[in-house]
Amino acid sequence: MVFSNGVMAEVKIGYVNFGKLMEQSKQGESVRKSLEAEFRGRDQELSVSRDAILKLEEKLKNDGSIMSEANRVKLERDILSKKRDHNRQRDEYREDINIRRNEEVASLQKKVYEVIKQYSEKNQFDLVLTQPVLYASPTVEITDQVLAELNSAN
Repeated sequence: MVFSNGVMAEVKIGYVNFGKLMEQSKQGESVRKSLEAEFRGRDQELSVSRDAILKLEEKLKNDGSIMSEANRVKLERDILSKKRDHNRQRDEYREDINIRRNEEVASLQKKVYEVIKQYSEKNQFDLVLTQPVLYASPTVEITDQVLAELNSAN
C-alpha cells in the first residue's frame, strides 16, 4: 500500500461480542424475564398434561394385563389422543415462544446497535466488528465498555 507523503493513516478498530451484550445486559435480562412470565402458564399446562399422560401409561403398564379388552383398548386410545393433543400444544407453544423471542430480540438488537454506534463515534472508532471473528486481541475488545454503556442507557 502506498500513501502520499509517506503518511500512513491510523485505523482504530474495536471488537464487540454481540452475544455477550445480549446475554449480560439489563435489557437482555428483562427480555428473558418478560418471556418467562408471559409463557409460564402455558409451560405449566404442558407439564401437567405430560404428567397426566405418564400416569395413564403407568396405569396401562401395571393394570393392562388384568383389564378387560374393551377397557384396555379405551385406555390406549385415550393415551394416544392425549399424546396428540399434548404434542400439538407443545408445538404451538414452541412456535409462539420463538415468534415472541424473535420480536423481542430484534427490538433489543436495534438498541444494542445504537449503543455500539454511539460508543464508537464517541471514542472515534473507524471500524467495529462483531463475531464471527477468527481472532481479536484483548486490546481491541470493547464489549465490557459497550455493556456498561448499554446498562446505563434507558
